Amino acid sequence: MNRQDALDLLHEYTKTDSLRKHALAVEAAMRAYAQKLGEDEETWGIVGLLHDFDYEMYPQVPDHPMKGQEILAQRGCPDDIRRAIVSHVPHMNIPRDTQLAKTLFACDELCGFIVACSLVRPNKIADLEASSVKKKLKDKAFARTVSREDIYKGIEELQVDMAEHTQFVINALKSVAADIGVQ
Repeated sequence: MNRQDALDLLHEYTKTDSLRKHALAVEAAMRAYAQKLGEDEETWGIVGLLHDFDYEMYPQVPDHPMKGQEILAQRGCPDDIRRAIVSHVPHMNIPRDTQLAKTLFACDELCGFIVACSLVRPNKIADLEASSVKKKLKDKAFARTVSREDIYKGIEELQVDMAEHTQFVINALKSVAADIGVQ
């Protein structure tokens, strides 16, 4: 599976603009981490792009992510990609025992939160700093559907500094700011 195949699959199953933008955001963060860690950018990007592709059609656990995993298996998607995607849903209790799986989990909710932070700023993501994101995380009323617990757990599992990780993801999202609506 290449990026175009993954994008086609995303568009086949995901019709809402916001979920497509979320997929592009997570893809950008995953590609940036792959580059930083010397991993395969294409594979890591595909994982980010497809991690929630089945969510719109199958929003309930375990249908999400298991229905998506079945679709990916039918299309010949490798086990490592499918396992990383399934493990990003905490209720599945699948160990995140690879760098790929840990990174996806650490980027997923944070990407959504960073986008939410960007949307309420005059300059969107252009001048967003990790300190502003950290401050917004403390406001439970802001972006209340984003799991703070998952953000903190992802950072812990990835064993990174929160401010550095947050700024790294912000910088990755700047590269796709126009595509995800935060320019």
